[in-house]
This record gives sequence, C-alpha cells and structure tokens, in this order.
Amino acid sequence: MANRITVTLMIRVLALCMAAIFLLHPHGAYAEEKKAETSPEKAQTATEEKWGIRPLSVRRTAEGYMLDFRYRVTDADKAAQLFGPRIRPYIIDQASGAVMAVPNVPKVGSLRSTRKPVKDKNYTILFANPQKYIKDGNKVTVVIGDLRIENLVVVP
Repeated sequence: MANRITVTLMIRVLALCMAAIFLLHPHGAYAEEKKAETSPEKAQTATEEKWGIRPLSVRRTAEGYMLDFRYRVTDADKAAQLFGPRIRPYIIDQASGAVMAVPNVPKVGSLRSTRKPVKDKNYTILFANPQKYIKDGNKVTVVIGDLRIENLVVVP
C-alpha cells in the first residue's frame, strides 16, 4: 500500500514539474518574434532599406499602461539619426488620432535608447498608454523624427 502511494505521488510531482516547465518556457513569444523578424511586409522592407531598422512588434506592457515598440537595427549608420537625444518619438492610434509620447522619468530619463546603435541588436521604445487607451488589435503609426511607420498592429 505504501509503495502504491509513493508511486502515485511521484507521478503527480513529475506531471506538475512537466506542466511548470511547459508553461514557463517562452517558446510561443520567441517563435512569434522570430516570425516577425523573418517575414517583413513591403513597407517594413522600405523602412529597413532607408532607415536601417526593421520593426518587430508593438505590444502592450505594464498591465496595458505602456506600449512596447521593438525594432532591430540592420544598418547602424542609417539608424544613427533616429537615436539623437533631441528626437521625440511618439505613437498615433490610427482610428482616433490619439498621440502617445515617450515618458521622461526624472531620475531615469527617456524610456528609449539614445546611444550609438549597434547592427543586429534589438531595441525598444516605451510609450505611455494612459487609461489603457490603445488596445490589442489597434493599428498604430510610430513616428521617430522624420520616420513614420504606419499600419503596425498592436499584438497581445
């Protein structure tokens, strides 16, 4: 009887460990980001050729109060003009025209990189999303200096 209880307990513990590993492994998010990296649309290809960056995704983060725009630098020289400290990126909700800016936290500074870009490195810009205004599925335009990237869809 004791052996039977021990075996049952071991099977349950093993099943629980396997479930935890499966749930904690970031396979889904990683695969989706890799897919975005390998299948850019025509507009994204033009952005990459002219500005040296490849848009990867726009996601809601911080319980929906921030928008996380991720992109990859493909040409550091072309992308350098987008990293200037005087550049003020913002994001536009295409349906309503609402504009969201990058927060400038007093002790931390702007929530984006202003250092010299590095080729083949991913970067992020965090935009404020007060009252969770922009939702998953909304189409947005990201503006960084003279660069406008239109029709990006906010993904979960």
